[in-house]
Amino acid sequence: MSADRFISSFAADLEEYLGFKEQMGFYGYSRIVYLQRFDAYCTSHSLRVFNRATVEGWVSSELDRSATSRSWMSYIRDFGRWMRAHRDPDAYVLSDRWKAGFTRTRPYLLTSSEIERFFTAAVRVEAASPWAWQAVGFFSLMHCCGLRTGEARRLLASQVDLDLRQIEIIDSKARRSRRLPITEEVVAVLAACDQASRSRFGPREPFFISSTGAPVNPSSVGVIFNRIWDQAGLPRPTGGRQPQPYAFRHHFAYANLQRWMKDGTDVTAMLPYLARYMGHATFDSTYYYIHTSPDFLDSYADVVAASQGMLPEVGFE
Repeated sequence: MSADRFISSFAADLEEYLGFKEQMGFYGYSRIVYLQRFDAYCTSHSLRVFNRATVEGWVSSELDRSATSRSWMSYIRDFGRWMRAHRDPDAYVLSDRWKAGFTRTRPYLLTSSEIERFFTAAVRVEAASPWAWQAVGFFSLMHCCGLRTGEARRLLASQVDLDLRQIEIIDSKARRSRRLPITEEVVAVLAACDQASRSRFGPREPFFISSTGAPVNPSSVGVIFNRIWDQAGLPRPTGGRQPQPYAFRHHFAYANLQRWMKDGTDVTAMLPYLARYMGHATFDSTYYYIHTSPDFLDSYADVVAASQGMLPEVGFE
């Protein structure tokens, strides 16, 4: 990228900070866009000190432009942490009071029996499309690797290395990327899926494919999930939380937490690995899964409190 993308008195710091993020595997374009806005603000106001007035002045100006989302605040907050660690111990870190409050909905919690019956039905799902042979592989990645639905949909054949037993998730949420190891069982499932797709379509770019050779679309994932669920004879709640594909990602998270708790493993020590594996920008997203299962809410009541201030954030968010 151009060396003059920043022109304020913080230009050199911003460039070095982005280099640090890239070394950590974070290449998000939106981060650059918002930091360029911050840079332009500092230039127009002749600001040279990274203090509260500078940071909150820019944040206020951005909120005047659009108050629909505050996720971009993590970029300037993270840059403040980097500045404090590498440049100025008095650098200002944006206060959490700027975070917008919101209430997360509780997910549908899959049981072991539901998962077993689902995959038993997925093997013989009635579908005229490639879902007939790729449904097991698609939902196995969500269940065994905690992938987001979109990450599985956008997975390319070139990003699946069955010999090295790993997959590459490129430019996912907030343009973050990560490499994930997969088990021999998952390798076997993906190998069968790949062989069937190759015999039908030949070499292809998407790993999971539609009847037209394009990547599968979001609506088809929900359709095939519901079809498998119904063919498995699984009941549906009459109200409240409903089963959906994303429930596999939730299950991956809290099943690991339960396993660590059962084995006596230090959960606070393992959370950074779980956050990195799942592609979370901060531990806030990972902490959420601590509260998804009523079976161990009380057991984990002190995990978040004990973890705050102890765990390094993965790549400074």
